[in-house]
Amino acid sequence: MRWIEDEAGFERTRRPLYSRPGATLALVLTCAILLSAILGTAAPEKHLAVFSVAANYSVSLMQHDGRDYVGLLELLEPLGRVSAKADGERWRLRYNNVEGDFQEGKNRAKVQGRDADLGAKFLFHNGRGLVPVAALGSLLPRFLGGPVTVHEESGRLFVGGVGTHFTASLAAENPPRLVFHFSAPVNPTIATEAGSLRMTFAREPVVAPASPTLTFGNKAIPSANYSENNSAAVVTVTATVPVMASFSNDGRTITIAPTASAAASAPAGTGQPIAGNSAAPTQPTANAPANIPISPTQRRYFAVIDASHGGDDHGETLSNTLLEKDVTVALARSLRQELESRGITTLVLRDSDANVPLDQRATFANEDHAAIYIALHAASSGHGVRVYTALLPYGEDDHGPFRSWTTAQHGAHPLSQTAASAVAGELQRRQIPVRTLAAPLRPLNNLTGAAIAVEVAPQGADVSQLTAPDYQQLITSAVATAIAANRDQFGAAQ
Repeated sequence: MRWIEDEAGFERTRRPLYSRPGATLALVLTCAILLSAILGTAAPEKHLAVFSVAANYSVSLMQHDGRDYVGLLELLEPLGRVSAKADGERWRLRYNNVEGDFQEGKNRAKVQGRDADLGAKFLFHNGRGLVPVAALGSLLPRFLGGPVTVHEESGRLFVGGVGTHFTASLAAENPPRLVFHFSAPVNPTIATEAGSLRMTFAREPVVAPASPTLTFGNKAIPSANYSENNSAAVVTVTATVPVMASFSNDGRTITIAPTASAAASAPAGTGQPIAGNSAAPTQPTANAPANIPISPTQRRYFAVIDASHGGDDHGETLSNTLLEKDVTVALARSLRQELESRGITTLVLRDSDANVPLDQRATFANEDHAAIYIALHAASSGHGVRVYTALLPYGEDDHGPFRSWTTAQHGAHPLSQTAASAVAGELQRRQIPVRTLAAPLRPLNNLTGAAIAVEVAPQGADVSQLTAPDYQQLITSAVATAIAANRDQFGAAQ
């Protein structure tokens, strides 16, 4: 009866497996009846999906006092070297070189000797240390040395700069085609029913667009909606005719179009998105063309943010546990939030740990006709912020309807210098050390609009400051304020 008494306080999601036949089966059935009487109807199993550069996996959740709990050892095991030791009511965990000290029934723990607030009681059960899911956003960065994002309601956790971003656009054709571009390959489960097509991403870290509802002004495919539930992301496309999905570009592009039987009667629409984060630049090729045509097409995003490096390109190794590519993604997300809070439509080019060639980054920004492009870098050397503009070859200019790829920035260079000065001035007003420089820093030379690069270093000697949300916001708020103050000037150049 001891096992049953321990279980009465919360619902387990792991079910014991039995293999002994005969009399054992009767005992199992008896225990099941007793447990049902004690616990009532079992709740559906809940899991936490974890997305990281090292591995994508899921761990089971337990409930206690209406809160979701997760085993901390099981959560960290796929990410590094981890061990745990129990000593009475104390439970000590070691992840790589980081030590945590927990005590049963206590709301606080110690990580590397510093207090950590769990928000609810730590549970020690059957040798397992359980922490509230709600505490993971502040607790895990202490162990991992980098940012962690927790979507508690949907059961999804993102470690570092992982995340697959997407855009969507409706082609102005009859029948219409809704094209999704993803920053990394995806393989969702597709389900169709009357009036909709649903794509469920259970294995990929697909993240929300700027607006969860995308509208396209088309009668056949009027809208799409993003949501999260049951450890998965879901994109639901609303359609008034039967539609089907097809994959291309190695799983990075999904096209939704009317079926053959519905195509003949599909009503034509404007083909132009009218709300939400629904505009997508044309998918570029891996090798950019030698020349970029100057197009009069109206821009879709005012600002394009580019988190430098990604994938196999780690950038600078800032510390034993911190890579530049992860810091730049966190800065990009923070800057997007700051800009959009000021009413500036913003696209983040890399919102996952993906390899994106420099030419491809420039092609995305140029085809979108953004008013300003901002590349983000991080460094362990120096102090404060360095703001860069392109260093162009002397005396070279373009004539005619095309611009040279290597000097595409020439016409917009004065505006880029204005942007750099404005950003530097706002940083100085906030007492952040700042320098402005010109450098042959790609892909700045390849941009046809205002383009700057912002490199962030810690203010002091502690490189971990680069992951501090307050320091990141201090920088990104200053950059966004400067861009917003000069918005009309940047926009007038388009």
